[in-house]
Amino acid sequence: MTKKQKSLLTRIILGIVLFLAGMILERAVDAPWAYLTAVGLLLMSWLLCGLEIAIKAVKNIGHGQIFDENFLMTLATVGAFALMDFDEGAAVMLFFLVGELFQSIAVERSRRSVAALMDLRPDVALVLRDGEPEECDPEEVEAGDLLRVLPGQRIPVDGVVVEGSSSVDTAKITGESVPADVTPGDRVLSGCINISGILTIRAESEYASSTVARILDLMESATEGKSATESLITRFARYYTPCVVAGAVILALLPPFFDGWQFAKWITRALNFLVVSCPCALVISVPLSFFGGMGAVSRAGMIAKGGVALENLAKAKVAVFDKTGTLTTGTFAVTQVRTAGMERAQLLRLVAGAESASSHPIARAIVAAAGARETRVENLKEIPGRGISAVVEGHQVFVGNRLLMEESGFTPEEVQAGGTAVYAAV
Repeated sequence: MTKKQKSLLTRIILGIVLFLAGMILERAVDAPWAYLTAVGLLLMSWLLCGLEIAIKAVKNIGHGQIFDENFLMTLATVGAFALMDFDEGAAVMLFFLVGELFQSIAVERSRRSVAALMDLRPDVALVLRDGEPEECDPEEVEAGDLLRVLPGQRIPVDGVVVEGSSSVDTAKITGESVPADVTPGDRVLSGCINISGILTIRAESEYASSTVARILDLMESATEGKSATESLITRFARYYTPCVVAGAVILALLPPFFDGWQFAKWITRALNFLVVSCPCALVISVPLSFFGGMGAVSRAGMIAKGGVALENLAKAKVAVFDKTGTLTTGTFAVTQVRTAGMERAQLLRLVAGAESASSHPIARAIVAAAGARETRVENLKEIPGRGISAVVEGHQVFVGNRLLMEESGFTPEEVQAGGTAVYAAV
């Protein structure tokens, strides 16, 4: 829970304690001092739970927003106090505050889900000044600056690789689960993670114009796009609330003329009508539903551009995806092993030994396929953008892409596979 929610919960607990104490004292002890003490406890409960709401109602009136839920709740409790129904007045604010807490918790859960997806922004950028890396905020990077990106760091701004080669995890930006190999001249996007080699890139633009900044802006403004349902409810509440207040006034003043001048009874009913007819559920539930939907979507790793997008999604009949990679779980697994002159188990053991120290997701899949086996590995060398070479159990092993095989003097046959092909030479 947030600090504000904890404060709200504390006020509710104290309010309940004071409310129950006042109710019990008022009904259990028949004495003037007990009644006055009970009234004091109930008023204290109201002040804890309702003073902030009453102040908000007064401020809204000053801003021209008269008929809102804060005004209705305040009017109902003040009327209850005027009729000496202190327990009912305190109870109205107490239950209203409980509803506010539940709403706050629901919104915060959705906000945390969106924030987790927004964890794309790099913490620092290493700008090369006179050839030496200097830490600075990504927002201070200017177009044309040379940046150094170390293994494990996020690329701070969009740019072009001028030195070094590496594998880059682009999953959160492009949805592609297979890391991309980059070499000098290749374009890289901000928010992607450098997996292996050290890269020097030239910034194409400042941070505000980068890919990750545009994604974050999109996510932060997602809640501003109101759906047709939300707009309809907003317009409806604008007319509904004044009608409720007018109905309550009529209910309080007109029937007593035909019911023996019993104003107290009808004012009580009018106040009950105000509380029951409060549009809180109507006004809050629809935006809260869309916000919760955006939180659920973000937990699935997607971005919903406001309530309009969610509402349109409900009407969708056909979904079109651009490539197979966007429909996978992003977890690699070995599906096929082809050998030439070596047993499958032995080849897999030697290749897994060479890949055992690599952080590449495909390397981890190969190690998992081979199982937990002890192998002696020497002279391990990771070649960014190519693969790995090592001496495993006395065998020189090369594992990587076709380019590595050709540079190492091998001519592998073409492989037609449904996934990613990894070549190995022993």
